[in-house]
This record gives sequence, structure tokens and C-alpha cells, in this order.
Amino acid sequence: MRSRPGPRLVKVRPLFPESFFVFDMNKASLAAQFEKVFGRSPEFVTRAPGRIEFIGNHTDYNGGTVLGASIDRGVAVALARRTDGQRNFHSRYSGKTVTLPVGAPAKQSGDASWTNYPLGVLAALPHFGLKTPEGFDYLAESDLPAGAGLSSSAAIELASALAFLGATGQSPDRETVVKVGKHAENHFVGVPCGILDQGVSGFGKSGRLVFIDCAGPRFDTVPMPAGASFWIFNTHTKHALVDGLYAARHRECMSAAQALGVKLLVEVSPEKLRASEAGLDPVAFKRARHVVEEIARVDACVKALQSGDLAAVGKLLTASHRSSQHLFENSTPELDFLVDTLVAAPGVFGSRLTGGGFGGAVMALAGPSFDAAQAEKVAQAYAAKYGARPDVLPMNVGEGAAVL
Repeated sequence: MRSRPGPRLVKVRPLFPESFFVFDMNKASLAAQFEKVFGRSPEFVTRAPGRIEFIGNHTDYNGGTVLGASIDRGVAVALARRTDGQRNFHSRYSGKTVTLPVGAPAKQSGDASWTNYPLGVLAALPHFGLKTPEGFDYLAESDLPAGAGLSSSAAIELASALAFLGATGQSPDRETVVKVGKHAENHFVGVPCGILDQGVSGFGKSGRLVFIDCAGPRFDTVPMPAGASFWIFNTHTKHALVDGLYAARHRECMSAAQALGVKLLVEVSPEKLRASEAGLDPVAFKRARHVVEEIARVDACVKALQSGDLAAVGKLLTASHRSSQHLFENSTPELDFLVDTLVAAPGVFGSRLTGGGFGGAVMALAGPSFDAAQAEKVAQAYAAKYGARPDVLPMNVGEGAAVL
């Protein structure tokens, strides 16, 4: 019997076509770049952060709870209004401008596909009773690493929403802005995500994690204990069918909920799930078990954070990854290797994949004794096994989306 081939991993295609970590993201620099491209100053400059999914993997669209952290890297947007019925979208990375007429947004492809995120926001605004701007010049740039599972898509959606709202003189509450971003992702871009990414980017606070009860949704923050740091190890790989696999997991969860007689898996208790195991398809049971137990881990993690017990937090993070690895099956050997290596390293409390999975990046929660030299040892071990070095990215918790 021939063995089944393993999952095919591919290099990640970034949201913006070129590299990252090369642009100054302050307001003056953005204004200068905007003037260079469009010959005038922007009227509005906004910024929204990427996020780390701290714990709560695939729990958001199942109505559960999740913890995330907004980071000090993100997407910035500069915008000025036009009166000639023309919308110009410029990405600093490609050096190209996409020109579209005013009117109902149409989905783009090829090199212009990145504009689907701001276009999705334009399409979403009327669904919340909000006005859309007519013509404008628009510039976006980012200092987020591509494909690291840090949600550049939510960042550009929220930064775009704030710019468009500023251009139309509107100031809805923060929750509405977050929902606009999610609507854009679900209904225009076509990704069936929950509210985690947009919620963390919108409600982030320096030194705090964002807690979301997705059934509400309800947003809160939890203090991050002193002495803890985040490290991201980005493999730059994704499963070739990542979009389809994410959608497949979404369908599997909805099917499991239906089989259990509930609308969403958040309504299933651990006891009910165990009692129903014999009557469930084995795959459906594994997906449901991951979600139900992951929701419990989020709640336990909140309590551990509130008491400052980073050792307990770390164990929960690593348990989350093992569940993703064996029950939800959205990890890869590359991610598993990084987690195994990190949890064995001195000073690391715990580690897990971050984001949707099927490739991408691993997050480590560490103490002060884990430094750049220790991180480099992990990267070298990965390179020795897989022939390519992962990016090593120390991360700080930053503020949420804002007008600069």
C-alpha cells in the first residue's frame, strides 16, 4: 500500500506584494509619501494594529471566548477626498495605483486583489446605516510580516474604516467599526472568520490582552503580567489549500453543532459532549472536543493571568497547541517542531500556533531569561531540519486602531 502524501506547503503570498519592515509608519512619513504619490497632503491618517491570537483557536465563530493581543506593528492608511468620481488605491509595496470608479465596489483580482479589503469596507458601511465617501486618493502601507498569522487583513479593514468614516464626518462606536471590518471579511473578501481579529485590533490596549465573548459580542481587557514577552517564529509556509481548509473546519464545526442539537458549539458542555461521543462522526467529535475544551482553556487562562501565574498560562497555551495538532488538525510538522523546541527552551512558559493554522507562525510566551540569543538557537534548529530559517519577531503589546 502506498503511503498518503503529506500536506503540500507553499511560500505565503503576502497581502501586500513586496517585503516589509522597511517603512517608517509615523504620521509625518505617511503624509510625505502620500504627497509624493498624489501631489497633495492627506486629510486623514489612520492606523490599526495586527494581533496575536493568544489563546482561543477557532472558538470565535463557534460563539466562544478568546484572548488576543494587539501588537505594535500594523497597517496605516492615508486618504484625501476627490470630487471627480474617481477612487485611487495605492500600495507603497507594489508602487502601483489601482483606479476604480465611484459606485458599488466590485471584487478585484491579480495584483489589485489587495484592494478587496478596503473595497469590502466600502461595501459593508451601508449595512450599518453608514455613508461611504465618494472619490478619494488612498495610500496603504504596513510593517506587519507577511503570512505570520498576525491578521494584516483585519488591520487594513479597520484602518480603512476609520479613514472612510473620517472622510464622511461619522463617528460610530468602536464596536460598530469592528463589525464593519468583520462584515467586509465575511461577505466581500469571503473568509468565514469570527470577530477575533477585528475585535482585538479595535479594542487593543498597551499592556493588556483583549478578552472577547464572541456570543455577545462583549469586549474587555485583562492585564498582562509584568516580565512576560511574546516571540513570533514565522515559517513563511502555508498549506496550499489553506483557504479551503479554514472553510472546511468552519463547516465541520457547524455540522457538529447541528448533530448535537445546538446552534453553536459554545452551547455544548463537556459532559454533554462526552455523553454524545458514540453517536457522533469521529471527525465531528474531534472538532467539537477541541472547541469545547479550548473555550474552557480560555476561561482558565483569564483566571491565571489575573493571578499572575505565568507558568499556568504557559501550560494552557501548550495544551491549546496539542489540541490543534491532534483534534482540530490545523497544525503542520513545521509548527509542531517549533513548539516542541520552544517549550524545551529555558525561560519559555508555553507555545502554540497563532492564527488560523495550516502553516504560518508559532507564538511563545517567555520570561526575561529568554532573549535574542535563545531565540536564535531555536531558529537555527529549525533551519537545520527544514533548510530555511524562520523569521524571529519579538512583539510588544500596542494600542488599538486609531486616527493619527
